[in-house]
Amino acid sequence: MAKTITITIKIWRQSGADFQGSFEKHVLESVDTDMSFLEMLDVLNEQLTLSGREPVAFDHDCREGICGMCGAVVNGTAHGPERETTLCQLHMRHFRDGQTITIEPFRAKGFPLIKDLIIDRSAFDQVIIAGGYVSVNAGSAQDGNSIPVAQANAEQAMDAAACIGCGACVAACPNAAAMLFVGAKVSQLALLPQGSPERKRRALSMVTAMDKAGFGNCSNERECENVCPKSISIRNIARLNREYLRAAFTAD
Repeated sequence: MAKTITITIKIWRQSGADFQGSFEKHVLESVDTDMSFLEMLDVLNEQLTLSGREPVAFDHDCREGICGMCGAVVNGTAHGPERETTLCQLHMRHFRDGQTITIEPFRAKGFPLIKDLIIDRSAFDQVIIAGGYVSVNAGSAQDGNSIPVAQANAEQAMDAAACIGCGACVAACPNAAAMLFVGAKVSQLALLPQGSPERKRRALSMVTAMDKAGFGNCSNERECENVCPKSISIRNIARLNREYLRAAFTAD
């Protein structure tokens, strides 16, 4: 038999970037603990709609921890209390009966708020446009062994490529730094031979785009690593720094 709990929700409401926001309090009864966090928000929105009020705006898409669309700060932690978990994978069984849950959007200069819990993460797109690609003529799929890649490099590149660009690293960082995201995107290409032609230009242009968007700098707090749903290591930040310095000193 499914267990149900009663919770109090304190959720951020803001009709737009130019308007002042505030927390609203709502009580939800008989919340099934098998629900995901986003399903709980669906229940809240149904309750608001039936009472003639505007539902809470929040981002979501696949609800399978793949797309990186969902994201909010839950009780002070990006994506909530469970490690290696996106907001859509967080379940209500991790909360207590009678608990108050505070929900607010990711906050950073590089992530301007659009409405309620929705933020503009297009700055990440600009970073990718700046250099997160390869220009080699890939053609059709090649045999797996046609381009030799050291196993350690292949594994590290795959680990970095697991980044879904959700932005939790930025929200958790006291400096609102995006270096874990950028480090992952630089690493996944720098470690593979296909990424070699643009290696120097990529590091320089992606860091420039990151700085232009208004993100801060890393101060080794490691909060980004702690909240990353894909366990991206801060070793990628160290690699980003090395790639950037190498490019800066040896650029043509």
